[in-house]
Amino acid sequence: MIKEYKTTAQHPHNKVLQDDKRSSQNFFDSDQILQHYLQKKCSPKAWNYMQDKLQKLGQQAATEMDKLSMLADKNGPVLVKRSPLGEDINEIEFHPAYERLKEIAVESEMFRVKWEPDLRKQFQKERHTLGFSSGYLYVMAEGGLFCPLCMTDGVARILDRYASEEDRSRLIAHIATDDVKDLMTGAMFLTEKAGGSDVGANLVSATYDKESYYKLNGEKWFCSNANAELILALARTNPEIKGTKGLSIFLIEKNKKDGSVNHKNIVRLKDKIGVRSMASAEIILEDTEGKIIGEEGQGFKIMTDMINLSRLYNSVTASGVLRRVLIEAYQYLRYRQTFGKIALEHSLVLDKLAELAALHQANFYFTWRTIQALDQADNGDEKASNLLRLLTPMLKKETALDVVYTCREAMEAIGGVAYIEESVVPKLLRDALVLPIWEGASNIMVLDMLRASFKSTGLQVLFSEIQATLQEAKDAFLMEKFQTLVTFSKELQSLSPDDLQLNAKSFFEQLANLYKIVLLYQNLDEQSQSWIQPAIDYLKSYYYPNGLKVKKSLSRETVEQMIAWDF
Repeated sequence: MIKEYKTTAQHPHNKVLQDDKRSSQNFFDSDQILQHYLQKKCSPKAWNYMQDKLQKLGQQAATEMDKLSMLADKNGPVLVKRSPLGEDINEIEFHPAYERLKEIAVESEMFRVKWEPDLRKQFQKERHTLGFSSGYLYVMAEGGLFCPLCMTDGVARILDRYASEEDRSRLIAHIATDDVKDLMTGAMFLTEKAGGSDVGANLVSATYDKESYYKLNGEKWFCSNANAELILALARTNPEIKGTKGLSIFLIEKNKKDGSVNHKNIVRLKDKIGVRSMASAEIILEDTEGKIIGEEGQGFKIMTDMINLSRLYNSVTASGVLRRVLIEAYQYLRYRQTFGKIALEHSLVLDKLAELAALHQANFYFTWRTIQALDQADNGDEKASNLLRLLTPMLKKETALDVVYTCREAMEAIGGVAYIEESVVPKLLRDALVLPIWEGASNIMVLDMLRASFKSTGLQVLFSEIQATLQEAKDAFLMEKFQTLVTFSKELQSLSPDDLQLNAKSFFEQLANLYKIVLLYQNLDEQSQSWIQPAIDYLKSYYYPNGLKVKKSLSRETVEQMIAWDF
């Protein structure tokens, strides 16, 4: 006689994951790749200074921040146009979770280690590496607020390079602060209806008022961090001068010197698919007071400093989110029972995780190589400066596309649970979708790489680095691929402008793929070999497939070594 029983919620087999399931409680402690890189690249003094801060932030990102981020995402900002008495106030209110996330960012010292005068002096040669180490962990939990944080750092960079001494010392202190109540966040009002990516078509006007101040008028169409205390906006001082040559850059402070509100008419907040925790708005400037920064007509040239830093933030975001969704998939599949065994032990699942792990490593080392180039360039290294000019758009394009793909693949690998908004994965995917668009879409990046190739020595510097690494690695297969690219780069120079742009896209994509593997070789040592060598082997067949041939299944041990996640 067959024993009958009821399948209830309490049935021992009626569960998604095994009873011994666990997940990381500290994203820094668990990440062998990040720890290894920072210990290797940072000076002992810098590592000692940041380590406890990264430990704390890693724990917050895995626990408190994760909950706060979900709350802020589901309870977005609200525009309060008027007071109960009908007065225009144009204020934006945020959920308390957003305010706490901002406080955590300040505590992490992602800005302080870069901009506080004594710390800046101590860590001048590695301050971007240190600041982004906090940013990388932060964005694994919260992507929405990381956009305002990015622009805050960008405003500090512009003020530091182009503002008067009085404005520099007065305002950067509010960015380097360790007290969130004293923090001034930044924004960049660039996009207009007529312009979009074609910034030279912008229409907002600036009319001279007094001293260095102008009155700005017109509509800015996509203003992220709309409630910022410090805003950099492009405007046209002379309508007769067309294109970007007619644009100047202005600092708009939230309050005027006399303490009165510097008027901006916030039309509405954008209802975005992702990064919902922070406020993006349509804003009409109506005699809004702006102080000119730098020389008249040099606005776009100055703004590119902030744009390029934002592109690097874009890639740090992509790299961090890519890591997070990989870990979400791994931690789930490790404890999911399917078809009689752990999901992680199925060959197709292992192959998918190996792909995501290899893509993570490729994008991780590419991102941090570009951060290193920024540190070097800011310390007077001309070769690094030229390389940075090319790497920034190349990196931005590659990481942005890879993270969107990876989020979708991780969602599918987990299954229906990851499609439900109670999971963090949908939020990560929604947030990631902005990255290919923010600070220039992929086609714009291709054009920028072309300009960098013709107007700097970046391509030659990159070629030299690739060749030296492949010679040392004795990789004849990749050397052959490299020589093909070198030859093709010469052919590009004889093409018409249209054909040049069309062929440049494929050229730069293949160059980026090759460089990713080269960077893995550069970071290969006795400790990292367990995760880097299988990633090199995987990416060589991934980027250079050779028809239909028999593949050998990867072992669970190899794939887990590639992920390098110790929880």
